[in-house]
Amino acid sequence: MGAGTSAGAGADAAEEPAGGGADEPVAEEGGDAAPSTSRRFPTVTQDTARPEGGGRAAPGDAPAPARQWPLLTVLGATGLGLLIVGLDPFDEAFRYGTILIGVALITGAILRRVMPSVGMLAVRSRFTDMVTYGLLGVVIVLLSLMTQPKPWLEIPFLEDVVHSTVP
Repeated sequence: MGAGTSAGAGADAAEEPAGGGADEPVAEEGGDAAPSTSRRFPTVTQDTARPEGGGRAAPGDAPAPARQWPLLTVLGATGLGLLIVGLDPFDEAFRYGTILIGVALITGAILRRVMPSVGMLAVRSRFTDMVTYGLLGVVIVLLSLMTQPKPWLEIPFLEDVVHSTVP
């Protein structure tokens, strides 16, 4: 049966008119060629769309770091927070470091909202980036504020949830 299906597919392919297949490029005449009516995906991706706001954050003649300053700002603050947590140079450094990491993500969400172009900080659509960066930043800040020992923020219903789930 496998050989019969293969032969049948070959016969169908031979009956298609020249230039009608989805794998073949459609010849453009004067730039007004009709789009292909095939619903099959192309075998080779031709192009991908850049996320909205994914353009340069500075003019094209500026050096590369200047064009990507929003991303470098978020990465720099996150790196500084990780360094503070890793080196533990003072009392409660873990809390300050993780708060800095959360604030860096919230800053990324704000930059994504207010700036028309943020370079490589734009990964997905503007709305998805803002929600992702903002939500992760807020969660990290809240968790760092509730970290034991001596939490700076106590949420009573969370203690009840933890006590009811842990025997």
